Amino acid sequence: MKNHWVTFFGGTIHVKVEGKGVERFINQLTRSHLTIWNVKRQGSLAVTFYIRLQDLQKLRHQVRGFDCKISFLTGQGAPFLWKRTLKNAGFFAGFFLFFVVITILSNVVWGIDIKGASPQMEHQIRKELDRLGVQVGKLQFFMDDVQTIQQKLEDRIPSITWVGVDLNGTTFQFQVVEKNIPTPPDKLPPQDLVANKKAVIVDMFVENGQKMVSINQYVNKDQLLVSGIIGNEHGSKQVAAIGKILGKTWYKSDVQMPLQSDFQVYTGSEKRKYSLQIGSVSIPLWGFGKIKYKNYDTEVEGKSIKFLKWTLPIKFKDITIREKEIVKRTYNEKQAINAAKEIAQSDLKGKIPSDAKIVDEYVLHQKVENGKVNLSIYFQVIENIAKAKPITQGDSE
Repeated sequence: MKNHWVTFFGGTIHVKVEGKGVERFINQLTRSHLTIWNVKRQGSLAVTFYIRLQDLQKLRHQVRGFDCKISFLTGQGAPFLWKRTLKNAGFFAGFFLFFVVITILSNVVWGIDIKGASPQMEHQIRKELDRLGVQVGKLQFFMDDVQTIQQKLEDRIPSITWVGVDLNGTTFQFQVVEKNIPTPPDKLPPQDLVANKKAVIVDMFVENGQKMVSINQYVNKDQLLVSGIIGNEHGSKQVAAIGKILGKTWYKSDVQMPLQSDFQVYTGSEKRKYSLQIGSVSIPLWGFGKIKYKNYDTEVEGKSIKFLKWTLPIKFKDITIREKEIVKRTYNEKQAINAAKEIAQSDLKGKIPSDAKIVDEYVLHQKVENGKVNLSIYFQVIENIAKAKPITQGDSE
């Protein structure tokens, strides 16, 4: 029989025929166009051969006119394999259920270990982990990854300097470094306070030292503001000048703002899909159907599935499809100028100290050219302009 796949799926039977008319019976089967193969003689009165399962009834019909006895030795192929599988269905179901249960338990969080934290800090971290959904008995599929958990903990608990997060099997391990209360600074050496840039003095708060400038005075860079040498003609001493000198400084910013621009925004519509990734094959679990969005972004988060201590080549994938659209923004000249000012201010805030304050702005140059507004803006900023300068032996003389 050449087509083994056909006979496998259809099923075959190994038949034994015994009796005096065996040869005539075999000839009759051949004349009746019944397909038999592997015909072998078993002694003088018996023959064995294979026949298709679908020809079984025809075989029984043909044997009625002969003095022969038919017995069926074995059945082979898919129908018999399926029958044997059904007989052992309980075993296979139990094995499959065992595998599923062990796989699920291997992907559940069974422990949260926190090291390096005080009892109060550990309690605070555990409360925050509960808010993040990191809890004992919860599936890891529905938690953030370790990098996201680490970032959220550092953002939400300001009293920790750093926290290391590691998922070891079914246990989350956290290594915490708490912020230390700053120790009082060492005694400062004798120093002056000088200007770090040109400015007009607007206010002064001097803790130690002798003022050398006054409010509304214009000062140059490196000009002495507060002297660390105090005393009179009868005697003097060197101290560490300490204080804050607020000065009005100036910054120039050049900005371009197009009158028309295209940008992408999310509409708020999204679709979630879940699937199992086995090697290069993806098996959808939830979220079927085509994506109806014309423009969209796809975010894929994959988490490996574990079995006991081993990581299986299977991933649970959480896919988020967010609809987006192209929006054309058109400014008139006034709106473009205001938008350019906001951009310039935002850029300047990233350059000046956090305690500095922008108090005024002046447009030096304004021009509309090639569909763009070009601006040159001067900003007035109030900031601490004092910087420490050690007193040398020559300064004290």
